[in-house]
Amino acid sequence: MQRSNGLSGALSRMSGIVRSAFAHHDAADAIGDLARALDPSDLAAVVLFVTPQADVAETIRRAKAVFAPAPVVGCTTAGEISSQGYSEGEILAIGLPRSHFIIRTLLVENLETYDAQSLIDRMIRNRNEMIRDEPDWSYEFTFLMIDGMSTREDTFASELSIGLGPVPLFGGSAGDGMDFGSTFVLDDGIAHTNAAALLQVRTRCPIKVFKTDHLVPTEQRMVVTDADPDRRIVYEINAEPAAREYARLLGKDPEQLTTFTFAAHPVVVRIDGQHHVRAIQQLNADGNLNFFSAIDTGLVLTLAEPENMATHLEREIGQLSSQREPDAILACDCVLRRLEAQEKQMTGALSDILSRNRVVGFSTYGEQFNSMHVNQTLTGVAIYPPDEIEADG
Repeated sequence: MQRSNGLSGALSRMSGIVRSAFAHHDAADAIGDLARALDPSDLAAVVLFVTPQADVAETIRRAKAVFAPAPVVGCTTAGEISSQGYSEGEILAIGLPRSHFIIRTLLVENLETYDAQSLIDRMIRNRNEMIRDEPDWSYEFTFLMIDGMSTREDTFASELSIGLGPVPLFGGSAGDGMDFGSTFVLDDGIAHTNAAALLQVRTRCPIKVFKTDHLVPTEQRMVVTDADPDRRIVYEINAEPAAREYARLLGKDPEQLTTFTFAAHPVVVRIDGQHHVRAIQQLNADGNLNFFSAIDTGLVLTLAEPENMATHLEREIGQLSSQREPDAILACDCVLRRLEAQEKQMTGALSDILSRNRVVGFSTYGEQFNSMHVNQTLTGVAIYPPDEIEADG
C-alpha cells in the first residue's frame, strides 16, 4: 500500500467528475494535503472517511476550516477503500462539485431522542428545494452514515423510508477498526456519537444504487430461542447455549470460534422472499453471541456459505459497467468481507478489482439499503457521466 506523507501530500484522482484523495493519518498536514488536492472552492460537499487511528476530533475540526466553503460530513471506519483498493490508517476525502451535484446535509444528534416526523418533514422540504433549484436534473439518492455502536440502525433506516419517497438510499455504519469501542459521525467540525448524518443528493449524473453479497443459503436452519433484541444478543439457539450450538452446526469446537469464523459462516433471514444477512459481531465471554443487526426470539436463521469473493465482485461490478463505465462508485463494504478476504488471502485480488473500477469508500459495521439495515454486504452508488458528456465523448 503506497502511503502519503507530509512531503508527498495526498494521493488523488482528479480526472473525472467525482474527486477523491487520501492521505495517511500521521502525515504532517493530512487535511491540508487533502484540501489542496481536491480544491474545495467549487465543491457542493466533502465526505471524509477517517481511520480511528487518527485524532478524530482534531481531524474534523481542521477539515471544517480548510475545506470551507464546502460543508464536510463523514464518519470513522473499520478500514478505507482508496484509489488503491483496501487500505488502513488513511483519511479519505471525496469531493462532489457544484457543477454536477446539489446537496443538503442533515445531522441527527441523538438517535434516542430525535423526532422522526420532524426529520421526515425536513427531508421532504430539502428535496422540494433541490427540485426547485435544479428542475432539469433528473437523478437523486440519499447517503446515510450512522454510529455503528448505537444499535439503532434498524429502527432508524425503517423510519427514514417514509421520507424517502422514490429516492433510493444506501449507507454504512461507522467503524472503530476491530475494537468495537466508540464510532463517530462527523459534521460541522464536530465528532458525534450516537448520531447519524444524511446527504440528500440531486445530480445531473445518472446513478445506480445497489446492494450485493456473495453468500448462498444452505439447507441448515436454526431457531433463536432466547435473545435480547435491544442489545442484539442471542443467548440460545435451538434451546442450547448460542455459541455452543452454532459451533456444533459448523462441526467446530466452541473454543475455535473467532471473528474469521463468523465472517466465513454467516447466517441469513428470509424477508419478503429475499435473504438478508444477520452477521455475528463477536463471541461474549459467557458464550452468548452479539450480532451486528436486529435479532429476536423466534427468528429462523439459515446458515450461508460464500461464493469465491473475487469472482463474485468482478461479476457484480461488471454488471454496473455493462452499459457504460461509472465515473466513480461510492461504496460501503462490511468489515466482515474484508476479514474474509484477509483469511482467504484474497485482499490483493479484491483491491485490484476495486481500484480498476474506481471504487472508493469505507469498511463498515453494517450497511443500509432503502429501509433495511443489513450486514456482510457491499452497498453503494455508481455515478455515471451525464448523457451529454457521454455523447460528446
